[in-house]
Amino acid sequence: MPITLPQDLPAFDVLTKEGVMVISPDRAQSQDIRPLRIALLNLMPKKIQTENQFARLIGATPLQIDLHLIRMSEHQAKNTAAEHMEAFYRPFEEVRDQKFDGLIITGAPIEHLSFGDVTYWDELREVLNWTQTNVHSTFGVCWGGMAMINHFHGVKKHILPAKAFGCFRHSNLDPTSPFLRGFSDDCVIPVSRWTEMRQAEIDAAPGLRTLLGSDQSGPCLVEDPAHRALYIFNHFEYDSDTLKQEYDRDIANGTPINVPMNYYPNDNPAMKPLNRWRSHAHLLYGNWINEIYQSTPYDISEIGM
Repeated sequence: MPITLPQDLPAFDVLTKEGVMVISPDRAQSQDIRPLRIALLNLMPKKIQTENQFARLIGATPLQIDLHLIRMSEHQAKNTAAEHMEAFYRPFEEVRDQKFDGLIITGAPIEHLSFGDVTYWDELREVLNWTQTNVHSTFGVCWGGMAMINHFHGVKKHILPAKAFGCFRHSNLDPTSPFLRGFSDDCVIPVSRWTEMRQAEIDAAPGLRTLLGSDQSGPCLVEDPAHRALYIFNHFEYDSDTLKQEYDRDIANGTPINVPMNYYPNDNPAMKPLNRWRSHAHLLYGNWINEIYQSTPYDISEIGM
């Protein structure tokens, strides 16, 4: 089954060319089923790239997905055309009375800031509290996941002495988890962050369960059943060349940066990187969507009740 996107959203053409099933809202309304309402709170500077990445993953399941794009009410995007934001995004204030089967909260390039110093932190805390009454399942990604686990459990993020950057092998710590259905015993995941969450502090928070972790880069995927949430601190959603784009940007800007580990063949930036995480990325997001489908109320107004 397809993902529903506006026909003039860039992701519509991108995913159609890739073979992902995409339909317009008019066609979706003619089908006698209830699509899952999934929202994307996009905090990343490159909005369109991030839209494509997440739409690609959640649009590959056998279920019809109705994707909604959300932004913070007061924060203005600087790297995406105002026309795009006006056409496709709605501020949180306009959707706070609506209910959603799922919500993805993306990362944001503000790791160096304390949570309280983020300009939209107060509103984001409102969003996180709102998820407990208006969202069936929430998926926090990278900084978004760190913000969630800090808000709900007080787990702190810690600055790293050097950027964790590259593709790191992660162990499957809970093979019976429905979110890891079909996963191998280990898998490779792209990592790009200046901060970390520490396993001992996660273990000290009641009710949390770490599903994926790495000896090199630490905990990765954490389940929080009490808040109907998943937190992932790394980037399954990355395209094959996303780490390359970040590396090339830093080199061009003169920013000190190491070659991303285990990413280029022979660690040679002159060679084309290989994608070794795509299949597990689809598994994880497909399992998340399936768990939502299996447990969300048919009457969407009952979410949160």
